[in-house]
Amino acid sequence: MSYVRDNRGLSFIIITAVYILAGITGFYTYNILSFDIWLNLLIADALATVVVYIFSIIFGNASVYDPYWSVQPIVILILFIIGKEINLTKALLVIAVSLWAIRLTANWAYTFSSLNHQDWRYTMLKINTGAFYPIINFIGIHMVPTVVVYFCILPAVYLVCSDISFKPLSLVCFAVSLAAIVLQGTADIQMHKYRKNRSSVFIEKGVWKHSRHPNYLAEILMWWAIAFYVLVHTGFMWYSLIGCIANTLLFLFVSIPLAEGKQSKKEGYAEYRSRTRSLLLIPKYKKNST
Repeated sequence: MSYVRDNRGLSFIIITAVYILAGITGFYTYNILSFDIWLNLLIADALATVVVYIFSIIFGNASVYDPYWSVQPIVILILFIIGKEINLTKALLVIAVSLWAIRLTANWAYTFSSLNHQDWRYTMLKINTGAFYPIINFIGIHMVPTVVVYFCILPAVYLVCSDISFKPLSLVCFAVSLAAIVLQGTADIQMHKYRKNRSSVFIEKGVWKHSRHPNYLAEILMWWAIAFYVLVHTGFMWYSLIGCIANTLLFLFVSIPLAEGKQSKKEGYAEYRSRTRSLLLIPKYKKNST
């Protein structure tokens, strides 16, 4: 088992097999249920997550779940669009989500070393929560992100299942989604280069010059763009904005505070924070003292 966990190639194969099994579980679960689309999908998605969770327990590594964030939406969307008539509206939506999913999954694959590597946040949670970690692992690390992304992709699912016509205003939303993908990709590439050189305590070049979390900003923008893309065509529905709002709150109150907490232990953090913004890519000017 130790050799398997240490071997990057074998680890990739195992992760792939786990996700195929999870996908099959979700697919057959959805098809044997007879509820509304949203409930069938929610139950199927949850059971697929349970499969991933079980293997994260087997391997003692919650990062088995990491690619689920980017794999889940595109798999769901493609499965729902198969057999449907594809027009420009649906094609642009699928293109946007596909580009996002491919890029983010590729970034995960690039940084994935082996099954022996676990995200530092999960390790920290395990240390801090002790006996409660199994609950935190199942609910906080696995189920909450699954439900958030489920609500992000649900409006898109309804759109591809509908008979809708193209509206030019949606091009603005599509453009924003592409901009978000480019921003996130640029942020990741610049971060990889920084980590290889480590010429400064904090990265303050490129899109990181004024923002401490441009990658998170891009992720937030992506799902707001998709939500409004759907709204342009379908009008407001009760579930339309749940996903992008929940996604934003997840980053603002969980992901960013965790990252900031880690960064705050480094020397010079207070000064670094005083000259940068948390998300926005605009300069932060200090008021002149009098």
